[in-house]
Amino acid sequence: MPLASLVAGLAIVVLTSCASSEGAPSEGGSPSAAPASSPDRVSVVASTNVYGDIARQIGGDRVDVVSIISDPSQDPHSFEANAQTQLRLSNAKVVIENGGGYDDFVDTMLKAAGNPGAQVLNAVTISGKTAPPGGGLNEHIWYDLPSVGKIADQIAAAFGKADSMGAAQFTANASAFKAKLDTLVKDEADIAATAKGQGVAITEPVPLYMLEACGLVDRTPGEFSEAIEEGGEIPPRALRETLALLTGKRVAALVYNEQTAGPETEQVRQAAQKGGVAVVPVTETLPPGKDYIGWMTDNIAAVRGALSR
Repeated sequence: MPLASLVAGLAIVVLTSCASSEGAPSEGGSPSAAPASSPDRVSVVASTNVYGDIARQIGGDRVDVVSIISDPSQDPHSFEANAQTQLRLSNAKVVIENGGGYDDFVDTMLKAAGNPGAQVLNAVTISGKTAPPGGGLNEHIWYDLPSVGKIADQIAAAFGKADSMGAAQFTANASAFKAKLDTLVKDEADIAATAKGQGVAITEPVPLYMLEACGLVDRTPGEFSEAIEEGGEIPPRALRETLALLTGKRVAALVYNEQTAGPETEQVRQAAQKGGVAVVPVTETLPPGKDYIGWMTDNIAAVRGALSR
């Protein structure tokens, strides 16, 4: 889900410092005052706790990570910046953003922070993903495991540049992280070997990279998922066609972004349940108590379970 619509509002918040007295969300997801970065650690700011967790796994105790968005119940469109987040960006050595129009607020805040020396890692740029001819870019890079492996390498390199004494540790941690990713890639391939192009429905394109890696085909009318993602009005015909996929049980599963539920998506979810179609909930940020690998393991297992029904 793109967050570009937040940029103007964020600029006002940043420049006037009319922010809440609460600090940036902590890595665990609960709001707390953003602590000052330890002088002997690399200060890292990530746009979401997805990248924050990956940074933590690679950096270990040599980095100090703050994630700007970390609440899985929060619609990213409702995000509001605060002065403490701005302060952390002004001192950050490494900033990790998704890019692709998803979290443009990071660039806006970083520019206002006046921190030209920060190393800024853009996940979309690192992935090499581009929009297909005549289509739009799917910016939800963190659901594409090979891209996440590339991002891990770049994070390790950035940390090594900021802390040369820890470079070997960062590289080793990134290798260990990528070994876990390889296991998940194999799990996706195993599903794809038996999925045989089965169709699925989605509410938003958030999990599409994972579903495609599992050999599944999105049957949802593009107008429906695009309208949900952009917060626009859903054409009645697109809603009817989406509902028909579920009531007629013409897809194996509905993969449902529970982080941005609304009346239409709830209607679709209920249609799936009544039609006997498995519902696979996904989110855009880490659930409480999960790290990235555990989260993706659960998502892939949920897809496998839905297909076995």
